[in-house]
Amino acid sequence: MSRIKDQNRAPIYEALEQFRQMRVVPFDVPGHKRGRGNPELTEFLGQQCVSIDVNSMKPLDNLCHPVSVIREAEQLAAEAFGAAEAFLMVGGTTSSVQSMVLTACKRGDKIILPRNVHRSVINALILCGAIPVYVNPEVDHRLGISLGMKREQVEKAINEHPDAVAILVNNPTYYGICSDLKEIVRLAHSHGMLCLADEAHGTHFYFGKDLPVSAMAAGADMASVSMHKSGGSLTQSSFLLAGPNVNAGYVRQIINLTQTTSGSYLLMSSLDISRRNLALRGEEIFSQVRKIADYARSEINSIGGYYAFSREMINGDSIFDFDPIKLSIHTLDIGLAGIEVYDLLRDDYDIQIEFGDIGNILAYLSIGDRIQEVERLVSALAEIRRRYQRDKTGMLTQEYIPPQVIASPQESFYADKISLPIMETEGRVCSEFVMCYPPGIPILAPGEKITKDILNYIKYAKEKGCSMTGPEDSEIEYLNVLK
Repeated sequence: MSRIKDQNRAPIYEALEQFRQMRVVPFDVPGHKRGRGNPELTEFLGQQCVSIDVNSMKPLDNLCHPVSVIREAEQLAAEAFGAAEAFLMVGGTTSSVQSMVLTACKRGDKIILPRNVHRSVINALILCGAIPVYVNPEVDHRLGISLGMKREQVEKAINEHPDAVAILVNNPTYYGICSDLKEIVRLAHSHGMLCLADEAHGTHFYFGKDLPVSAMAAGADMASVSMHKSGGSLTQSSFLLAGPNVNAGYVRQIINLTQTTSGSYLLMSSLDISRRNLALRGEEIFSQVRKIADYARSEINSIGGYYAFSREMINGDSIFDFDPIKLSIHTLDIGLAGIEVYDLLRDDYDIQIEFGDIGNILAYLSIGDRIQEVERLVSALAEIRRRYQRDKTGMLTQEYIPPQVIASPQESFYADKISLPIMETEGRVCSEFVMCYPPGIPILAPGEKITKDILNYIKYAKEKGCSMTGPEDSEIEYLNVLK
């Protein structure tokens, strides 16, 4: 592939600026016609924004088959991320993950993966009919969180399923935990398997110093990168990266199976501009974010009762590395579930953090954070401890319950099913998802046995105020199970 090394360029942005100056008369879609047809929308978003919400045309290229400015933007992104190929994705990292899995797997293929994956991975298995071989991660029982995949677990899964076609790795997990990605890549390749990485929370690995290894640097074959999370682009914009051993033309065909034919130029230009920003200034930016995260951890741990965990957890295997930019905080020692602290921060202190589960919270730090906001968070956490601390006796601690897989996700999702009151489903096989969102890691997925522990967890999470999603029944009073 020819390389365009000038990272000062932003081809999509440049083409849109040139197009704006041409004063073209629009007899195409979108129907708001540069905002004239929808003055309320124009007032809300601004003329600058709606004027570049345009359709694909020759001067602006086409996302389904890019040959000019979009292709140049993808080549620049590949260069910046150290990949052989990069694909602009406007369906979020969900779309990137699904395209990655659908590229590697077809019906009946086996794929080795940790069970604490985002729902998009299992959704892809429902679509293509691949069979998951789960590596159940270890659990840190103090924090109640799932860890990475141990090397011996991965090797055992490979030996037991030598016909698997791929291994998928979280790099990192939602909490910042990394597996030994280089070794997993080596194991995969030595057995003729692809290695795929869900890097929804690892954009900064490509640009910061002294951070965990990125998927492309580790030799992975494909990676899904959530540019809109820590990279600064607009929500729903993402990159799919591919290494040299992946057929880029086939990847494009897979992407085009599900991605829109009307790619948003707002999202694409935000990827273009954000890539340029990180390529030119990423090391400096993430060095500053790292300093803010270290300061926040120090201040939060000095409050007492909270535990903002980091690299002291590294054990060389199930926690091979840790993302020091992640501000993950254990809350149970003050007698409050993470979701309760999450709600208090939002309702009483006007602070919106990323998520809370039954034992932890995550305050997402990225390129837009400043020390003033961190100090406000620290003060709020100190006051919450002073006002609301209580005895933690009787609180659930475990975020992850290993599933019992009975049938494939696709078979179970499309099977004949019945709806039962949720507390009457013990022992049945689930045919839908149940999860707290965020982070979107299923508590139950199609094909898994419903156990008493899982039902108690769902009941407890609902009582504590977790945002539960997945089932047809929005109240989660009923579950669909196999007949």
